[in-house]
Amino acid sequence: MPLLLMLAAPVWAQGSGPTPALANRQLADPAQEAEAMRLMHGLRCIQCQGQSIADSDADMAGTMRAEVRQQIAAGQKPQAIRSWMIDRYGEWVSFEPDMKGAGLLLWIAPFLIFFAAIWLARGLFRRRT
Repeated sequence: MPLLLMLAAPVWAQGSGPTPALANRQLADPAQEAEAMRLMHGLRCIQCQGQSIADSDADMAGTMRAEVRQQIAAGQKPQAIRSWMIDRYGEWVSFEPDMKGAGLLLWIAPFLIFFAAIWLARGLFRRRT
């Protein structure tokens, strides 16, 4: 019996609460909905981790979509909502890291690697001649 309960535990962990009203319903104003969709495509679902909240079917993504739409409908600016989401769920929720701290390293790293590769290649070709 305990084995069956252990196997059924993931089913109970799925979150069976009600889906928020605005999770799957668009806003009446097309301009506000477009603004909300742009923001939702830039926010990562914290449950599925690889999808934006606009593309995810997870319950948590539905809750996050509803929150974005509610705040857009209330007149909040997308940047303020994005900042609120980052404060609530952490920097990881954003697909676009900020240009500070660890985010700055993410933006600069490709250039550093590129220049290091050129410097190493130059040294290798210089020895052969």
